[in-house]
Amino acid sequence: MNRGAWLLERGERGNPATRLDGRRPGGAAWTSGNEVRPLVHGATYFAELLAGIRALRAGDLLLFTDWRGDPDERLAGPGTEIGTVLCRAAERGVLVKGLLWRSHLDGLHFSQEENRCFGEQLARAGGECLLDMRVRPGGSHHQKLVVLRHRDRPLLDVAYVGGIDLCHNRNDDAAHRGDRQSLPLASAYGPHPPWHDVQLALRGPVVGDVEAVFRERWEDPAPLSRSPLTRLRERLADEDVSADPLPPQTPDPPPCGPHTVQLLRTYPNRLLRGYPFAPDGERSIARGYVKALARARSLVYLEDQYLWSPRVVAGFARALRSHPALRMIAVVPTVPEQDGWLTLPMNLIGRINALAELRAAAGDRVAVYGLENRAGTPVYVHAKVCVIDDIWACAGSDNVNLRSWTHDSELSCAVLDETPDPRPPAGGARVFARELRLELMREHLDLGAGPGDGVPEAGDGVPEAGAELCDPVAAFEAFAAAARALDAWYAEGRPGPRPPGRLRRYVPQELPPVRRFLARPLHRALVDPDGRPLGMRLRRTF
Repeated sequence: MNRGAWLLERGERGNPATRLDGRRPGGAAWTSGNEVRPLVHGATYFAELLAGIRALRAGDLLLFTDWRGDPDERLAGPGTEIGTVLCRAAERGVLVKGLLWRSHLDGLHFSQEENRCFGEQLARAGGECLLDMRVRPGGSHHQKLVVLRHRDRPLLDVAYVGGIDLCHNRNDDAAHRGDRQSLPLASAYGPHPPWHDVQLALRGPVVGDVEAVFRERWEDPAPLSRSPLTRLRERLADEDVSADPLPPQTPDPPPCGPHTVQLLRTYPNRLLRGYPFAPDGERSIARGYVKALARARSLVYLEDQYLWSPRVVAGFARALRSHPALRMIAVVPTVPEQDGWLTLPMNLIGRINALAELRAAAGDRVAVYGLENRAGTPVYVHAKVCVIDDIWACAGSDNVNLRSWTHDSELSCAVLDETPDPRPPAGGARVFARELRLELMREHLDLGAGPGDGVPEAGDGVPEAGAELCDPVAAFEAFAAAARALDAWYAEGRPGPRPPGRLRRYVPQELPPVRRFLARPLHRALVDPDGRPLGMRLRRTF
């Protein structure tokens, strides 16, 4: 297949300073011969990560970055707290290095103390985890990656990239009963918010690319914080504020599969002292989406935490206007994560504006849904996944909003499969992209359920997920029918058994007129839909 038609060529990344596009002969902007597996749900990812860390030996390498880290978050039950697991790895001679966003004060509902505790605990065991505030004002380090390199066993090397942090709320499964170690969200989500998320497991040469992303940040010579007060406090507390050198990077793992992977990123054009590896920033996530969307013809399937900002959805709207047969399905949180008196209406306005742009472009060819579990509790959609025409698939840390495409550090993977999918309709469909979409759709439609996950099993009145979902029109209608049935069941007072499926048609919450009146001018004058002051927007986007 013509990879350059879907992926960014070397010059299209817009960042010649990165080592990513110069690591391979000929300067290829992607790696081939990889094996990529989607790990849907935190419980799936955490179980695999735990086994992988426990298998590391002395001299092996473990690298990670995160937005938030809770050292007491259990990967798979008591005794598997991520802090404990990483410390044990360091104690047996594994080289453990991490970067966590320093974050803001916990009083602002972020995670400064948790991240600091994580770093201190790991340092006592011989590892190193730095609190990294080398961001543009108002931004964050949002990348979520883990790299496991094996000194004498390169076939075992693996990297994980996606939306799942090593922290509370994330350890949920297909039943969506929520993580027992929970942080509060909006009251609608209950005491243990159900959580839907996706991580990718990567093997093959791409592991070397993910490691290179970590090394670029680790080797940034800028101070971890530009705040004079913070740096003074660190000196007085004798905190570790510099990165120890890493050993030289070993050769990439050998090819092992049919997948081509391109790492896409966001970095801002950091003020004063820019990133050495992105002196004017990088917008390859935004550029990658724009290029792929220009080729969309049948179905754009999106799962996203936000779906905000008309400027960001303009590429989706342009594709929908250009191709009358193109449809779009979006799965988003039913309720914003915060109940705040002003935060809630501003968040809702941000999404309402974006959806208005999409619906003006395509009318009822755009369908937006929320999720709920079998008990009727909304599921918080934290996944960041897009599949276009069952050919191009992308998953990572970025959301479809302005800050993820311009202002925060983000990391995502665009995946193309060399293997054509033989199931009709063909249309160039590839196995990886189509199976990723079908796996997510089957869950939301209660198809192909397994024992113990809280939904009826196939054969108990629930049909198998068949070839009909491969067809984009049939898939679009299947989602619409499932949502109609569940919405009608509620509207009629819930008579009889609950219909299969977890989809509800997304309808923004109604706001009292006073709150709506106050939110709109503040939303326009003070902050954009992503919660960042307008004066801090970048001089260019993508």
